[in-house]
Amino acid sequence: MSMKREHGGIQPGIPLGPLTLRLPFIHYRFEFPDYLQGLLMCTVCMAIIPVLTGKLGMSFEIALAIVIFNGTLYLAHVTFGDPVVPGWVTPAIPLLIAYVETFAPGVERMQALIAFQLTFGLFCILIGATGLARKVVKLIPNAVQSGILLGAGFSAIMLVFKPGEGLKSFDSFPWTVTICIGIAFYLLFSEHFKRIRNKNKALYYLANLGMMPALALAIFVGPLLGELSWPTYSSDIFTRPDFAGLFRDFTMLGSIPVPPLSMFLTGLPMVISAYIVIFGDVIQTQALLEDAQKYRPDEKIDYDPNRSHIIFGARNTIMSVIGPDISMCGPLWAAMQVVICERYKHGPEAMDSITGGAASFRMGTWTGYFLAPIASSVKPILGVGLASTMLIQGYVSVRVGVLKARSFNDLGIAGVSGAILATRGAAWGLGAAILLCLLIYLGSEKKYAYMQEEPVFPGNPPAKRLAEVKSSEEKLAA
Repeated sequence: MSMKREHGGIQPGIPLGPLTLRLPFIHYRFEFPDYLQGLLMCTVCMAIIPVLTGKLGMSFEIALAIVIFNGTLYLAHVTFGDPVVPGWVTPAIPLLIAYVETFAPGVERMQALIAFQLTFGLFCILIGATGLARKVVKLIPNAVQSGILLGAGFSAIMLVFKPGEGLKSFDSFPWTVTICIGIAFYLLFSEHFKRIRNKNKALYYLANLGMMPALALAIFVGPLLGELSWPTYSSDIFTRPDFAGLFRDFTMLGSIPVPPLSMFLTGLPMVISAYIVIFGDVIQTQALLEDAQKYRPDEKIDYDPNRSHIIFGARNTIMSVIGPDISMCGPLWAAMQVVICERYKHGPEAMDSITGGAASFRMGTWTGYFLAPIASSVKPILGVGLASTMLIQGYVSVRVGVLKARSFNDLGIAGVSGAILATRGAAWGLGAAILLCLLIYLGSEKKYAYMQEEPVFPGNPPAKRLAEVKSSEEKLAA
């Protein structure tokens, strides 16, 4: 039986400095509907396996071991007081793939990945522990942020449509991807579906499943079209991840030497690019929880961006040692956070605490990794799952990236630097964005010069955009 909170109070927990320890059944109620959904949505988490096998030369079993380690660390957020559904740093995945591919396959590529993820993790811990998050991002012009997001979107789409060595592309299953991504886009973004889903209970619950209906359909559509094989099942009940092979062949605990200092320095532009992406997730998390709070006066949602930084920074640092991962460890799985928040809004009967919903969902995905029937069912469609994830992420990254621009100059800088980033890597793209900002805005006497021109979008004047940015900064600082 979970501890009861006071009306309007924070969910019970044990203070641990900047963290708060919360345990299932003791400090929050287990939410079975969210757990069940997690069992199905582990498909998306496992979609990174084709990248790990194709780009890093891992076996399926070794890649599964990394997914399990990452999935275990997902639980750290709710366990230590962060009421969110964490996920990948999805927009930065194509950028990191392009970066590690500049190194020779094998030991050198693994060293580059380890150096990046370790630096990234320590940097995020430092930002969170010192409370510098707002100040760091305030120094980055919106044009640079926009360019990185656009570049991430371009890279995600290119990853699907450009044939890659060891990574299945659109050409491998064009009809399956087209049908499934079409359904996913309709369920997630269609204005028509938004109008009708609230009028039909079945459609409402379908919308809450996010990408899952499209991925489930792929299990049947792919084989029927002759593009994928049917799932094969064994008598095994549990999966067989290869933890020994992971430690032996792909970590510093085994045959991978400690990366040289040059690799840590080379990876700094990629670290900055990934951090800009991750900061956007932090802002989005805060916005989603603030919106949910309006509907639930019975609980005060306790979200601290600095605490979140410490937790996902620690996750990246740990993974760099025990299982370097191209998907990285991010603060938010936006689609599922939305689903959890929507259920939470229905009241204490539906979900007692936002912590319980987020924790139960991630417990469900963690359980799914170990169940052989679930893993066998989704194994043939992992390539489709990755393609669908990248296309949706590309759409969202481009949309958010364009909205980040505060003027036509910003948009021009973002377009050029984003294209350079997508084709030449994070260092080139970041350098191009900074150089263009200096050339265009150097000498301006206005503090927010890049917001003072004619607005990119009618009806949204620069003054209003400036107010929105300052409001976001003030909220984060608080």
